[in-house]
Amino acid sequence: MTGTTTLTLGGLLAALLVLTANLYPWWTGNREMKMLAPFGKGFTGAACAAACPGGLLGWAHTRTGTVANGAGERTGAVTTGTSSASGITNGELVGLGATGAVVAVTVVFVVCLAYKAAGKADKRRILGGAFVGSVLLLTAGVAGALAWLPGTLNTGGEVLVDAVQGVGVL
Repeated sequence: MTGTTTLTLGGLLAALLVLTANLYPWWTGNREMKMLAPFGKGFTGAACAAACPGGLLGWAHTRTGTVANGAGERTGAVTTGTSSASGITNGELVGLGATGAVVAVTVVFVVCLAYKAAGKADKRRILGGAFVGSVLLLTAGVAGALAWLPGTLNTGGEVLVDAVQGVGVL
């Protein structure tokens, strides 16, 4: 199976529909920030996966784009009768090193643990955040806005490795 690093208007439509479905209850409710936490957890996990240049997490990130493109293009064609296969300027998070990968995998693992412990509604919100995050991180705008993430993951990993090795302690 292969994935894509190019998002189409259909993929953007799919991400926007899932984003709207997740934000609508918050918007019409009390607008408490804790209602957005599960969505944010999923988005954070997807951002860490998007920073991975390959492997299972990188593959899942690009595969999400393929799924979004197909579902969104079909939805757009069925509902409007127009084609939404035009591509959007793509972007990617680059620069993740070995130490940053340790942190990225740990963050994704924590999100998986949160998913496992969540109730039914929060599980859907976590998955929605992961889907939207993964899809939107294929765009130049969102990837550009989060261009700092691989460097931050690398720095966090270096601090962790230094602490484990006793650097600055002895």
